[in-house]
Amino acid sequence: MSRKEEIIQVASRLFYEKGYKTVSMRDIATAMDIKAASLYNHINSKQEILSEIILKVAEEFTVGMEKVVSENSSAIKKVEKVIEMHVDITVNYSEALASLNNDWMHLEKEDLLAFVKMREDYEENFRKIIKQGIDSGEIKSYHPEVILFSIFSTLRTLYLWYQKRGKVDVNILKKDMVSVLIKGIV
Repeated sequence: MSRKEEIIQVASRLFYEKGYKTVSMRDIATAMDIKAASLYNHINSKQEILSEIILKVAEEFTVGMEKVVSENSSAIKKVEKVIEMHVDITVNYSEALASLNNDWMHLEKEDLLAFVKMREDYEENFRKIIKQGIDSGEIKSYHPEVILFSIFSTLRTLYLWYQKRGKVDVNILKKDMVSVLIKGIV
């Protein structure tokens, strides 16, 4: 792992624990047991760190969604794949998801525009999958926005639950999340 990657990893944990606004470059340096000035040999600013964290995870979601959308499979299979992808990203990037969900509005200029575009495209792709499923009769004819909101609000906060519950086996989590979110509990 490069020094820059180490800085980003430590900062991600601190942003998760304390929030982006309250963490200083000095806090990051202290957590790494180095001088704050040394950070600037590897990274330009706290803003750059935030951008690296958020855009990396957003790119994971974007690439994953593009794969799902391009598959020649049923809408319900695509919904399952999206849920499974969220579980995988949660397991691999749970601390970074805190920044993505809570601190994205602190991104600046091009990075903010890039993130918002990725998020909007992601949601639109999922909306199309849901509508495809409703049109084909695979998904009950509920309002697509209600379905989108219900699934995304659970998946977007999964990182909070996952951190607190101790590491649940990822395969069980995927299977059960898919079952509960698609079939409900009755």
